[in-house]
Amino acid sequence: MDAAALRGEFPVLERLAYLNTGTDGPLAASAVRAAQAALDAQLQGGRYAEHFRTRMALQAELRAGYARLAGAPVEEIALTTSASDGLGRVLAGMALGPGDEVITSDQEHPGLIGALLHARARGAAVRAVPFRDVADAVGPRTALVAVSHVSWVGGDVAPAALAETGVPVVLDGAQGAGAVPLDMRGLGCAAYAAAGQKWLCGADGTGFLWIDPAFAERVQAVSPAYVGFADPARGLDSPLKAEAARYDTPSLPREAVALSLAALELLEAAGWEAIHARAAGQAAELAAALAERGHEVAPRGPTTLVSWTDTAAEATRDRLMAAGIVVRNLPGRDLMRASVGAWNDAGDLERLLAALG
Repeated sequence: MDAAALRGEFPVLERLAYLNTGTDGPLAASAVRAAQAALDAQLQGGRYAEHFRTRMALQAELRAGYARLAGAPVEEIALTTSASDGLGRVLAGMALGPGDEVITSDQEHPGLIGALLHARARGAAVRAVPFRDVADAVGPRTALVAVSHVSWVGGDVAPAALAETGVPVVLDGAQGAGAVPLDMRGLGCAAYAAAGQKWLCGADGTGFLWIDPAFAERVQAVSPAYVGFADPARGLDSPLKAEAARYDTPSLPREAVALSLAALELLEAAGWEAIHARAAGQAAELAAALAERGHEVAPRGPTTLVSWTDTAAEATRDRLMAAGIVVRNLPGRDLMRASVGAWNDAGDLERLLAALG
């Protein structure tokens, strides 16, 4: 991978030490051109039959790209608007209720918490335990484990022992897809919900859901839309698609799909193995440098996120932003978080370290 060439694809890096991909990834110039071309085509050509054929073709390409990233067959991939969207579709579709226990962790993002609250409102018992203890917490009443693949809090990784618990595991992959290597069956999960706008540098409002076909038999498609039907012309007799596409979000804008597809192709061309290794390696260097300077670094794995304790986190965030360094504070926690991508370089990390003192 030509790291300098990849960095050159992201104009924002000319001005900012952008270390906030865990919220929203930087936009590549080629991806923005693809989105603009899609908008121009609609402006000049209207939105009728050819427009919809093009939309569906782009979505098929994006689905295939997500499948390659996930190491899964394309028929096991649904297109969603976010990791939260995919998580909600799975948990609501399971119709969890009284007698069902769901194990989660004390580090979950609101995107998963919302789906868990829905399950609890239907009578399921939701129990949060320390992140590293989720596998050990599984008991005879446990119907599901729903937890982050990579914790958004500090970059810790879900225990590998989850695959041996004997209960379905649904992973929130918002900080996983594009950041760390993926192999759905190797992870041992039943479903994996990912975001398109973070480590895949795609458009806001894109993402994917991988779901194991055997597990999918237990997950009803909640509010299926036109795109989820095998034959939408049959009215109340219309069958749903047999593949994961029955869980597709009702509609994705053509320009958003074009942007996400172009970004995915850019990263794919650079090589996922090299992207993962460079990002994780730089994040490890940052974590070590912070610790050497006396900062308390949160527990983490070989991932792209680095968090450290700061009792004035909001003020630090604003001070760093004023200096052209974009990181974030974590609400409700005395933590700052840097997200390190393959497009970042040593200069970005040095700017952060120097500003922290």
